Amino acid sequence: MNVELITKEDLRELENKLLTEIKKIVQVGGETVSKKWLKSNEVRKLLKISPGTLQNLRINGTLSFARIGSIIYYKQEDINKLLEGGLE
Repeated sequence: MNVELITKEDLRELENKLLTEIKKIVQVGGETVSKKWLKSNEVRKLLKISPGTLQNLRINGTLSFARIGSIIYYKQEDINKLLEGGLE
């Protein structure tokens, strides 16, 4: 029976290889993959707002949305514009 010892350096090397592979998977065409559509709870967390405030943004047309069944989705690009102060 052969016994191999694993050193801290071996673990660091494995970590670097894993991180490199994960970065390759996450990146597509040089851009990091992100969700195109977000659910209400994700938007509320990003904007740090209450459900009522999010509803007001929908009602007054500040934030466009799509409803599929009972779930409301928001475009990531619209959220980014709102964060940058670009939506009117």
